[in-house]
Amino acid sequence: MPELSQAAIVRQSPELRYADELTRLAALDDGPRPEGWRLAPRAVRKFILGDEALGIRRKFYGDDPLVDRAIVTLMGHQGLMLVGEPGTAKSLLSELLAAAISGDSGLTIQGTAGTTEDQIKYSWNYALLLAEGPSERALVASPLYQAMKLGRLVRFEEITRCPPEIQDVLISLLSDKQLMVPELGDAARLHARRGFNVIATANLRDRGVHEMSSALKRRFNFETVRPIADPAFEVELVLNRLHGELQGVGAEVAVEREVVGLLVTAFQELRAGKTSDGTAIKTPDAVMSTAEAVNVAFAAALEAHYLGDGRLSPAELARQLQGVVLKDNADDLRRVRHYFDTVVRERGRRDPNWQAFHDAARALWS
Repeated sequence: MPELSQAAIVRQSPELRYADELTRLAALDDGPRPEGWRLAPRAVRKFILGDEALGIRRKFYGDDPLVDRAIVTLMGHQGLMLVGEPGTAKSLLSELLAAAISGDSGLTIQGTAGTTEDQIKYSWNYALLLAEGPSERALVASPLYQAMKLGRLVRFEEITRCPPEIQDVLISLLSDKQLMVPELGDAARLHARRGFNVIATANLRDRGVHEMSSALKRRFNFETVRPIADPAFEVELVLNRLHGELQGVGAEVAVEREVVGLLVTAFQELRAGKTSDGTAIKTPDAVMSTAEAVNVAFAAALEAHYLGDGRLSPAELARQLQGVVLKDNADDLRRVRHYFDTVVRERGRRDPNWQAFHDAARALWS
């Protein structure tokens, strides 16, 4: 197969996308470094939260002390559990931590209802197993196995989607930091190298989740990643992500901060169940997260580039909002329409951007 260029990759891993920044930080990094880490903790923090003097961009917007606590946790014996509402950048933070600490964010287990113990520990190449018997050559190492062997971080996404008996496979691995492979006889024990740890994520409100056992919970430090409360901070995040996505596809779109601010305000109010002046509104069941706001803005910007005049407008945002609201609950449409009929319409009397936002949504949904 021909080798893909960086520009042709739909979504680059952080260690590829920010390779220049990681190289720059490593060259200037003279701080104390835990064994097995590519960067010192201070450099990891700069990589994630940014450093203007070094030209390092901020990549995670939210609770800065949470990032510090996460870094400290990964230096210890307990795993790190990131919990929170969907779309609060838990996976992004775990990727950034793995990229900065291990230089590899790809050692990942995706938790599902069908995840098996073999996918967490190891499995076998059955053709080699039948031909040669149990051997290291016939063993198919899981991401966790590789992380233990190499001394790296492994990411366990959506761990609470796995059945409890599958989750609990991690208990002995996190306690003993070793993995038994009885089939290999004398070479049956894999000891984790320093630098190994587990970053797990779990959503608090998704369907199909399973409660974690108390024994497994004790093996993790829990950190809650909360939605961004500061509107200006969220606008900055959406703008940065939007410009990055547009740059990735080579689309030039004129984006006004006021238009993105309108989208963020609507998302924050629908998420919180009240307007900026304290008026109560009904909250939709749909996830009104920052990640969804970025998706709406990006889709609207693509519409503006390919089908419009190259300028992101409130009308395009309103048209793309339908894909967020109409997912699995018909009541959400009524709740959002009520928001547009009351809050958005009233603001439209004073602001042409809100008026265009209202008119486009009403024309679409009616």
